[in-house]
Amino acid sequence: MHSAVIDTNVIISAAISPTGNPAKIVNMVLDKTIQIYLSAQILAEYEEVLSRTEFNFSSEKQNAFLFGIRKSGILIEPPVSDIPLPDESDRIFYDTAKESASILISGNLKHYPAESFIMTPSDFLASLENA
Repeated sequence: MHSAVIDTNVIISAAISPTGNPAKIVNMVLDKTIQIYLSAQILAEYEEVLSRTEFNFSSEKQNAFLFGIRKSGILIEPPVSDIPLPDESDRIFYDTAKESASILISGNLKHYPAESFIMTPSDFLASLENA
């Protein structure tokens, strides 16, 4: 089974568009085709962003996403790395992926160093097809 850490932008994209690549990935997490790794900080960010008024997600939709992700995920607390990142708030995703030896799936590759374990949703899905 493949393991992944999912950046918040992918979660939001999945909530907005239930037919896109991010939604395919979240559905794979929910049906346990992919093992997701989380930290308390990642869960808090998912919750905070899903509740933003700009997205206008119902509380039912927010709760369903969070419940499914919590139920499917493995919670870890990774050590903090010292690798330079353009956005410090992305460090937890990077560190969780490194600690769990998982793929980091993000729509914002420019926020991370160019490393082979960091992929866009479409690249991740293509890698599964080619495996």
